[in-house]
Amino acid sequence: MIITDFIINDIKPISETEAIGEVQAIFSQTTYSHVPISRDGVYVGCLAENDTHCYDATCLISEYTHAYEHFFVRYETNWLDILETFAQNSTNIIPVLDENNTYIGYYELEDVMNFFNNTPFISEPGSIVIIEKGILDYSFSEISQIVESNDGKIWGMFISKIENDVAEISIKIGRANFNDILAAFRRYSYHIASSHQEDTFIKDLRERSKYLEKYLNI
Repeated sequence: MIITDFIINDIKPISETEAIGEVQAIFSQTTYSHVPISRDGVYVGCLAENDTHCYDATCLISEYTHAYEHFFVRYETNWLDILETFAQNSTNIIPVLDENNTYIGYYELEDVMNFFNNTPFISEPGSIVIIEKGILDYSFSEISQIVESNDGKIWGMFISKIENDVAEISIKIGRANFNDILAAFRRYSYHIASSHQEDTFIKDLRERSKYLEKYLNI
């Protein structure tokens, strides 16, 4: 299955020559956060539900052009960029346009999340390892080499956070001795931000801490 299989076209853009009440009626019948608007048959933006309920139902949509939100994706847009567009615009519906800016349909957030859930990053067995290193010091090629040289299989990897010049990298790893991989990351000066039962390094630290505490109490 490909992402374009999830394009829906049961809602067409509402002409801006219609009354705001037409948009309000759609929101009352659906759970959509936005409704697409057209001008002379061409998509020009979306109106948000939170804003529209405050407008006069008898006024024309064209009187509220200042409220249009101009997000969309192309038919060729990959699913990660589609997911990013959802996040950036706080929406659960995204219009899809072709190369000629013709409206094709729309994506629903729930469908795209289901597509994501079927990717190996989510569906394949494995564990998530979160590591941290300076943004100028980490390397995806180095991370891949560390995992694969310890018989690990990477199902996915992305930058999950950047803060104070430190990058947080989340990795989905399958078929591996995690303790060997964690130890290798530490040798390469990566900080392990996630916790793992098989992490003998942490177990050793805890045991030594208990031993030291016991010694100091003698």
